Amino acid sequence: MGYRNVPNVYKQNQILNATPKKLVIMLYEGAIKNLKLAELSAADKKIEATSNALIKAQEIIQELIVTLDFKNGGEVAENLNQLYDYFITELIKSNRSKDPESMKKIRESLEELRDTWLEI
Repeated sequence: MGYRNVPNVYKQNQILNATPKKLVIMLYEGAIKNLKLAELSAADKKIEATSNALIKAQEIIQELIVTLDFKNGGEVAENLNQLYDYFITELIKSNRSKDPESMKKIRESLEELRDTWLEI
């Protein structure tokens, strides 16, 4: 294994050894990171980079939907599902408009959710 693969192996080990809570936090952090990239790219009028970052954020939010436990989560899981659906819809709109402000609103909401998970 070459040194170039070390970050990938490290990340892979982090994921494989993470608790379910840590995995959810990592998903939030990935979505937040991609939204920050999208905001910066949109401000610089980098259309393709903006679109790619927004699509990655959408894919991560889809993964958050997959983690929902509707059997045990009840109303909380249902509410999160609706919120995540809203985020995806807004990200699609943001991808069309390339408006950094709309991306920022979603990022800030995700940061609040992540912070809540960190407190649990």
